[in-house]
Amino acid sequence: MSYLDYDSAPTFATGGYITKDSGERAEFSSGMVRDTNADKPRFDLMIAHDVPYEHQMLTRLAKLYMRGAQKYNARNHELGRGPDELARAKESTFRHFMQWFCGETDEDHAAAVIWGVGSFESMKWRSENDPVRIPGLYPPDKI
Repeated sequence: MSYLDYDSAPTFATGGYITKDSGERAEFSSGMVRDTNADKPRFDLMIAHDVPYEHQMLTRLAKLYMRGAQKYNARNHELGRGPDELARAKESTFRHFMQWFCGETDEDHAAAVIWGVGSFESMKWRSENDPVRIPGLYPPDKI
């Protein structure tokens, strides 16, 4: 069963929350039993083994978010909805890709490519599902 199929999976409810269940079990040598992780997103695999914290791609990406928040305000990138913002995100991401591909090291172009693709995909989703910024969703001091 794919994690996308969990809406039809058995659930266990208590206190208003549910615990989704694939119906499959993994048993450990200790005797502990858990639902399997088959077909579930593996966020743990995004962290490379034997790579120091400062050099982890996720750390580099988080630092790019930090610098962007300092320069433009936090979550400024979430305001984009229209075709102009989408086109600008693609242009910038492709430029950073070319700079990374050509070996330029004046900025963290690899992190910028990942950020750009994520930002584009988020803006695209918002443009299709929330085309007008919802007033009050992001207070001005948090943008």
